[in-house]
Amino acid sequence: MTTEPRTSTASRDTAGAGWVRPLCWTAVALEGFDLVVIGVVMPVLLRDPAWDLDPAGASVVVTVGLLGVMVGALAVGPVADVIGRRRTMIATVTAFSVLTLACAFAPNPEVLGVLRFLAGLGLGGVLPVALALVAEYAPSGRGSSATTIMMTGYHVGAVLTALLGILLIGSFGWPAMFVAGTIPALVLVPLIVLRLPESAEYLARKNGERDSSWRGERRNPVATLFRDGLARPTIAFWVASFMGLLLVYGLNTWLPEIMRSAGYALGAALALLLVLNVGAVLGLLLAGTVANRIGVRPATIAWFAAATLFLALLSIKLPGIGVYVSVLLAGVFVFSAQVLVYAYVSQLYPAEGRGTALGTASGVGRLGAIVGPILGGALLQAGIANPWGFYVFAIVAALGAVAVAAVGRAPARA
Repeated sequence: MTTEPRTSTASRDTAGAGWVRPLCWTAVALEGFDLVVIGVVMPVLLRDPAWDLDPAGASVVVTVGLLGVMVGALAVGPVADVIGRRRTMIATVTAFSVLTLACAFAPNPEVLGVLRFLAGLGLGGVLPVALALVAEYAPSGRGSSATTIMMTGYHVGAVLTALLGILLIGSFGWPAMFVAGTIPALVLVPLIVLRLPESAEYLARKNGERDSSWRGERRNPVATLFRDGLARPTIAFWVASFMGLLLVYGLNTWLPEIMRSAGYALGAALALLLVLNVGAVLGLLLAGTVANRIGVRPATIAWFAAATLFLALLSIKLPGIGVYVSVLLAGVFVFSAQVLVYAYVSQLYPAEGRGTALGTASGVGRLGAIVGPILGGALLQAGIANPWGFYVFAIVAALGAVAVAAVGRAPARA
């Protein structure tokens, strides 16, 4: 059986361990900001004669930003596994914060698109590194809940960005949103420099505390994903992550419009989007606890299966509060299913390849983040989003469950 090599207790920064979760939570909240900020400013830009921007051009800007995030996520894992996760976190947070600030001064859609792509390169690297550090420093037996609690920052950041849009755009214009998104980094980056500990496993490796057999292989962390029986789990995780992020981005983009096509008023449709994200936070808090008790594999399969059921049920127009309860339950399972995939990846792979495994799963999943809005838009354009949009998303969730089941029961790692 393959196990992780020993890590000296001297290499673990016990004083800094308490800072890992709050600093990583804050960094992930800034990614939640990025999820919503372009949607908040785009209605203003579409109506600005100086920009001459139409919906097709706006879609290009959004898609280019997501491509940058995908490339950043794919690239960051091997880099972090080689140079260390602390330095990678400092670099990625600094880079995307500076480039987000630059977006406030973009003179046209072309420059904004370039800046969004470059900012996405840094932004895509934050989540895999944060997940790897939180998984490593989580208390024994609580890795799943540590991961899901950290991911609540993603949705908190999204909600706060929407509120900032209400407060800032009318008085200060759309550039104020990008400036506001940079301000937290003025505090976060110095705190990361001063307080975030390095990965204990990385320090042990650097100090020569690893056995010599692995030391000869460490220059290719990608190889870790395909040896020792991990090739099938790696592919299965990529598929599951693709399906999970397709659901997250597809529903966040198009749920209000799909509900309107189902006959709900605009106010109710927007309220349902808020309810969906409230369910996401509740689901994240619940999913980690359940995974700690029954195991992350059965919990992830169950979460995707429940998402399948509740997404299909949304095709039924329920009276009164029934639709809100149904959307809330869909949010509980849809969003946290994807986070449980990350938790499963964190537990299955050896420490030397964990950052790479998380980075590739996140990067491939970003393809789903691009496909989700395109798929929802195509269904709306065809006039079949209700009810077939819900059925299609339910099928996607079912495929996620099948992919997780295909991971199998790989050998446990110390």
